[in-house]
Amino acid sequence: MQPLLFGYQRRWFQDKSRFKIGKFARQTGKTFTTTLEIVDDAYAAAVAQKRTRWVILSRGERQAAEAMNEGVKLHAKAYGLVFDEVKPYDWVGENGSYRALEVELPYGSKITALPANPDTARGFSANVFLDEFAFHKDSGAIWKALFPVISAGWKLRVTSTPNGKSGKFYELDTADDDTWSRHVVDIYQAVADGLPRDIEELRAGIADDDAWAQEYELQYLDEASAWLSYELISAVEDANAGDPDGYQGGPCYVGRDIGRRNDLHVIWVWELIGDVLWCREIIEQKREKFHVQDMAFDEVMRKYNVARACFDQTGMGETIVEAAQRRYGERIEGVLFNNSSKLIMATEGKQRFEDRTVRIPEGNVTLRSDLHKLRKVSSATGAPRFVAERDEDHADRTWAAFLGIHAATTPQMEYGYIPVHRAPSKFEETGSERDDGAPYRLGSMRRSRGIY
Repeated sequence: MQPLLFGYQRRWFQDKSRFKIGKFARQTGKTFTTTLEIVDDAYAAAVAQKRTRWVILSRGERQAAEAMNEGVKLHAKAYGLVFDEVKPYDWVGENGSYRALEVELPYGSKITALPANPDTARGFSANVFLDEFAFHKDSGAIWKALFPVISAGWKLRVTSTPNGKSGKFYELDTADDDTWSRHVVDIYQAVADGLPRDIEELRAGIADDDAWAQEYELQYLDEASAWLSYELISAVEDANAGDPDGYQGGPCYVGRDIGRRNDLHVIWVWELIGDVLWCREIIEQKREKFHVQDMAFDEVMRKYNVARACFDQTGMGETIVEAAQRRYGERIEGVLFNNSSKLIMATEGKQRFEDRTVRIPEGNVTLRSDLHKLRKVSSATGAPRFVAERDEDHADRTWAAFLGIHAATTPQMEYGYIPVHRAPSKFEETGSERDDGAPYRLGSMRRSRGIY
């Protein structure tokens, strides 16, 4: 019944251990294979005229939908299991409601997919699949809520790519015990087992040693000196961030990190919704002429209601800041980068991440790596300084983000603003709301988020 599987997928599928954990390289089919096992279990139950129950807990609504539609639904049809269409409904828990997707199979077997949180984790008595568990927000709390539920004999499947030396997945994967059947599939093992990937092409494409080590070689990167841990970064990722079409016309704060030859030129646009800064757009340029960079910034000023913009004024930034101030007046502020100003901006940025009052694009490997690479070290005199090691761009995206956050710490200025004509924001097309009170709708992005 099952489709042809690569060697590592077959080993995972055939392992019937009650507790099973898999550390897989990115895009090696871990969700596809685990949903196949779930459907196979439902098929075996149907043959025996029994029922089974599975719950898939994903990092968000989009991932839950992918697991259901590109995994469960596909496999169930291949097995010839008759079912109605996937049914969406609002699952109501103690702390709110969550969008769930469910399919009912012969003899009453059910498979449900929904976002993971402590509420949903304790809400079912079922076999459980924790999909990309290292990226779940509040993974420790989810685990505490979940384990009493599955202790009554249910099975547990946990898969993920590493996400730094923190979180419950890291703890489970590195524990010295015999409870778990552990599977490790890095990109080299996957390709050796038949996965059609060009390893050198992948490595050249990601162009980041840390990201490659973690996403494809499955190394846990050290969190001890990272200014922003992967746990902090994951906690503020959102599927709707980084999409200019989501702009609601509110005040925006812009950070602009200047670079020409070796460094990136990055423009980061934040929109303030309630007390949350939503990333609306990240523009990156390398080796572009300064007038082209200025054109990109002018377009930002035209598209968005920019209350304030902070530029890196160091070195070549002096002339660029002066020119922008002539065009836009006091809304433009230059920041001279030194140990003191960097500490102020980095502290403001980290506070926002810790308070979860920012939203950044979800699943952007390059951006996550850039945010994580910033380290705080002490000089010979004991003074703090920030470094970004092993990379050519020196965390330019991170400093652009922090410059924008710094711009948002100053009072909003009153000025004449004529908005450009724009289609209604995707968030304005529905009456539903986000947790910060702003209109909200999940949906497919109409352009690439975060990196252009």
